[in-house]
Amino acid sequence: GAAEPGQGSWSYSAELRTGPGSFTDTDNNTGGNRYALHKAWLGWQLNGNHTVRLGKSQVPFGWKTYNFWPGDILLAGFGDQMDVGIKLSGKIEPWQYDLAYYLADDWGSHSTDTVDDNGHWGSSRTFRKIDTLVANIGYQLNGNHTIGLAAQSGKLEDLTENPGSGSDGSHRAAVIYYLAEFDNFFAKASWITMQRDLPVSYRDVQVKNTRLALELGYKLGNWTVYLDASAARPGSSGAGTDTVTAWAPGARVDYGPGWIYFEYLIQTGFVDRDGMVGEGHFDAVYLSMDFYF
Repeated sequence: GAAEPGQGSWSYSAELRTGPGSFTDTDNNTGGNRYALHKAWLGWQLNGNHTVRLGKSQVPFGWKTYNFWPGDILLAGFGDQMDVGIKLSGKIEPWQYDLAYYLADDWGSHSTDTVDDNGHWGSSRTFRKIDTLVANIGYQLNGNHTIGLAAQSGKLEDLTENPGSGSDGSHRAAVIYYLAEFDNFFAKASWITMQRDLPVSYRDVQVKNTRLALELGYKLGNWTVYLDASAARPGSSGAGTDTVTAWAPGARVDYGPGWIYFEYLIQTGFVDRDGMVGEGHFDAVYLSMDFYF
């Protein structure tokens, strides 16, 4: 759990996840185990408007979806990002802002964050995200609407069998986003542009694409119904794929210590570990439940 602002100078938040699937990719996570820390940070409240967080925290880049999977779909590495570093968050009405530096996206020296990026930032044998600066600024139009802009830039560390070759890559991304919430209705939208120069020893390729994402939802008592939709358009030289789309309507019910999700996924494409857009039709029905102490 975490202390609410104003309840003291110190705050903290931690979440341990265990189980099969993307949460515990033993080939790429920190210790090769079937459990992982989704987040773990310690915060210090500088004053009433500013807080510093140290550890694994939410990257201030756009917004995260109502449910990570299947909602993230073509946000693909830019939704539920949790990286290891330090973050300053501030708020002076009507502005809110963040400035962060992340050493890496997970705790280990050869790991990628399999808990929340779901295989979109390389692997333990190809590359991983390191030394990333992130800046975010949002403006609250009124009590219900916020518009914002965020950017991140960093390195891609070569994890192939040719270390020290001087072939480390880089990554850059920017997002314009919109958030709204009034009565029982909520909405989110974003436009993302990204570019990666992959490490030469791994793959001498420059990856470019743009993403559009939309989330609409309505809360009624313990129930929430929502729709996540996203599209990705490749911009890389020689890309043989056109725009791909994904849709994930769903419902969630609060049963007390957690939530039960009912979701359906329809997608015509995907984003791989290199960040490249590809075609691939896939439909699935999901029933999931979580539990929190």
